[in-house]
Amino acid sequence: MDRMEQIKEFLRASPSDNFLQHALALEYIKRGEEDKAQVLFEEILTRDPGYIGSYYHLAKLLERTGETEGAIKWYEKGMEEAQKAGDKHALGELKSAYEEMMF
Repeated sequence: MDRMEQIKEFLRASPSDNFLQHALALEYIKRGEEDKAQVLFEEILTRDPGYIGSYYHLAKLLERTGETEGAIKWYEKGMEEAQKAGDKHALGELKSAYEEMMF
């Protein structure tokens, strides 16, 4: 059983587990299935806006696929959530990626 199948098996038992959905989305990205990854990241962040790690990956995915407006929206929302949570590391990563994209 490969990694993706293992994650899917775990998700059958815990379908709303943010960590597992995030891991599955990253596996989809590795396989070039950005559309499936995007859906998972958006599900996570809609359900749990405080799951900060997914903002960076979703925004980067959108940036890579040319959806600049969507990337900007998710970077900005991620920075807002990271600031609320006091997560300076995530805030710095999001801000750096955002500024790199903008300039």
